[in-house]
Amino acid sequence: MKRKGQRASYQLAGFYWELDLRTPRHGDRPFEIAHIDHTELDVECIASSGHLLGRPWISLLSDAFSRRTLAFYLTFDPPSYRSCMMIVRECVRRFGRLPQILVVDGGREFGSTYFETLLARYECTKKTRPPAKARFGSICERLFGVANTQFIHNLRGNTQITRNVRQVTKAVDPKGLATWPLAELHGRLSEYLYEVHDTLTHPALGQSPREAFQMGLACGGKRVHRMVAYSDEFLMLTLPTTAKGTAKVMASRGVKINHIYYWCEAFRQIEGEIVSVRYDPFDAGTAYAFVRKQWLRCHSECYGTLKGRSEREVMLATTELHRQYHNHSSRFAVTARRLAEFLQSVEAEESLLTQRLRDRENRSIRLAVATRTGNSDTVVEQAVPARPIKPIGPAVDEGTVSEVYGEF
Repeated sequence: MKRKGQRASYQLAGFYWELDLRTPRHGDRPFEIAHIDHTELDVECIASSGHLLGRPWISLLSDAFSRRTLAFYLTFDPPSYRSCMMIVRECVRRFGRLPQILVVDGGREFGSTYFETLLARYECTKKTRPPAKARFGSICERLFGVANTQFIHNLRGNTQITRNVRQVTKAVDPKGLATWPLAELHGRLSEYLYEVHDTLTHPALGQSPREAFQMGLACGGKRVHRMVAYSDEFLMLTLPTTAKGTAKVMASRGVKINHIYYWCEAFRQIEGEIVSVRYDPFDAGTAYAFVRKQWLRCHSECYGTLKGRSEREVMLATTELHRQYHNHSSRFAVTARRLAEFLQSVEAEESLLTQRLRDRENRSIRLAVATRTGNSDTVVEQAVPARPIKPIGPAVDEGTVSEVYGEF
């Protein structure tokens, strides 16, 4: 410690050879303590069309008691609150409940208001690991290493050789050997984490994670009062909002969210009022407003262009617009029309093509999270019966016939 500091001495710290009353435990039952962490997979991925898209990021939610993988999410975007939102959705979809304590690192995505509000709503305690002490997150860190060793490093296009850059030649360059699209990789990784690794004997447990999970449920109880329904309310709580959380309804324009105006017919009766708003980070053409004790779907101006655009793509386009007009005008303001024109231009095709391809590959994974039912091998999942999710918005009388115009 005197020569190299605390981080170097941490590698030589004492080890717990036996358990006593003062030894820290990884929980006494399933869903008591869980860990969330992110890492970049050691494999290059391509789009369905063959374009190279780079290495994806994986987010893991692991149960500390049984070492079982509760949920994971695969995406090309760096870790953000969107990754946290999707992995929480996946956990509730599969098991119908959330852990009582979530252990996270010091990443900015875990300190977002949306994430902490969601955990507070469902009475989950967030605990942050000390910096530069990896043993506090050994559950997730070890799972990352096992997944790489047993599965990822056996795939074509893995990036093990890039650790020795001088040995990389064109014949063995992972970017030239990339074969896996994101959707196919997600399917195989799901099979490995939920079926293969789940049934292998864990050296620290002496049994498989699935057996330890089921034994813990039998001893600790089902705890039905902790169940969370995968309903409209839960999905709405996982959506982000603005810095204020509210917006003012402008006459004939609607509410303004992230430089874009959104409108629905119910705004005609509440012009000038302030309403709560939320938006979909994966669809810039849609937002939601809380009007008359219900969440209503709102459509953006230039809906035909902004529909299906992710928040990250719009953010990149906004940054590019500011860069282009920085030398021309100091009072330049980003509007929905300028964003739509730029997204359709040739310059946007060049700078945002990779992001569009990545969002297109992620879309199938998000749809699978929203539609698939959970596995039937666990006791917890049988406690909350799956029910169809109703569309958010005002109820429509089935007896009335109205003419439909396109997406509206």
